Amino acid sequence: MHIPARFNGPPGSGNGGWSAGAFAVAAGAGTGGAPFQVTLRVPPPLDTELTRSGGTVLAPDGTLVAEVEAGGDAGEPVPPVPVERARAAATAFPGFTAHPFPTCYVCGPERPDGLRLFPGGLPDGRTAAPWSVPADVTVETMWAALDCPGGWSALHDGRTYLLGRITAAVDAVPPPGASCVVVGRLDAMVGRKATTSSTVYSADGTPLATARGTWIAPAPLP
Repeated sequence: MHIPARFNGPPGSGNGGWSAGAFAVAAGAGTGGAPFQVTLRVPPPLDTELTRSGGTVLAPDGTLVAEVEAGGDAGEPVPPVPVERARAAATAFPGFTAHPFPTCYVCGPERPDGLRLFPGGLPDGRTAAPWSVPADVTVETMWAALDCPGGWSALHDGRTYLLGRITAAVDAVPPPGASCVVVGRLDAMVGRKATTSSTVYSADGTPLATARGTWIAPAPLP
């Protein structure tokens, strides 16, 4: 099991959502709504052969990369918005002018081969982004799509956050080329920890996947 380099988040490490999805799929996650919870203990390494042992994912040197378990609470779907409203919100995506990881596979404006999910803010604090589903869509792709729209809902305070834990449930994978909407919401912020929710919707408003995420702002350097 390994994370191909194209699925990066921060430079040199895997996108949290895609990596967590890959670990969950290896542990038995799929479609049908059954949630899985993945806790990332270190930034997932790219192009490295990882080993799953029970509920743990280990690097070659024995470093604990992630913990995976079936179950958990993926939360209720974040209320949807129409595709047109998501498109309008995306034009004001703050990452167009200041992005901590502009080559992120999911939300990086410098990734023409990425998911091109650019979540902009709504008046009530949620984020929304239109999404054109890629040809190679998988369950892992759905986990990735649930990642950044939630994270950007926490970035209004100017700090950078990294995904620490995600619990996701995927009801269905949309067909390639489908038009979808992804919405995110900040649920709580305490100290350096933020908790978020996110949902992928089909164009007709059917929820396809939902997740709850826990994000950690790295401690400032002394």
